[in-house]
Amino acid sequence: MFSRMFGKPKQETNALMTLDKLNETLEMLEKKEKVLQKKASTEVEKAKDFTRAKNKRAAIQCLKRKRLYEQQIEQLGNFQLRIHDQMIMLEGAKATTETVDALRTGASAMKAMQKATNIDDVDKTMDEINEQTENMKQIQEALATPIGAAADFDEDELEAELEELEGAELEEQLLQPATTAPAAPVHVPAGKQPARPIPQKRTAEEDELAALQAEMAL
Repeated sequence: MFSRMFGKPKQETNALMTLDKLNETLEMLEKKEKVLQKKASTEVEKAKDFTRAKNKRAAIQCLKRKRLYEQQIEQLGNFQLRIHDQMIMLEGAKATTETVDALRTGASAMKAMQKATNIDDVDKTMDEINEQTENMKQIQEALATPIGAAADFDEDELEAELEELEGAELEEQLLQPATTAPAAPVHVPAGKQPARPIPQKRTAEEDELAALQAEMAL
């Protein structure tokens, strides 16, 4: 268990140290390559000078040294290519290891969660919830049931009484006299006023008849 716990960080540290070492080696090879390129360029310039001085033998020696430098430069380029290849492979392996570790951690967490949420416990919890819901429903129904004097009332009798009240209300509405419709307004052309009725004078006989009717009404 402890080797598993402390082994992974050590492996990761070794991988990082190896990558650092490869980077240092790569930088060293690049510096050497630049030095050799400079030396090769210098030999070319010397060969030109000897050629102008008609010293053919010395010029050829300069070109030979330039060729040797170029061979070393090519060799250093191959070394750099191999180091780049090794670094890419190492970084890929490191990414793969980290991915596997992450997946393993996720699987362990999922397993722990499944243990914490056992299916039997879930079923038991759901049964308890359903039972509590049913109990609450029964309590609410019990509270809604009428008690005391209200429990003795007959619902059918109350319905019949309500129907009688509705029938009496309807009969009363039918017996009421119809209200007279309001007189339609008389259309008067603009600028003209309707003629007012001229009050007529009652005769003496009409006055006596009206007084008699009033007495009879009393």
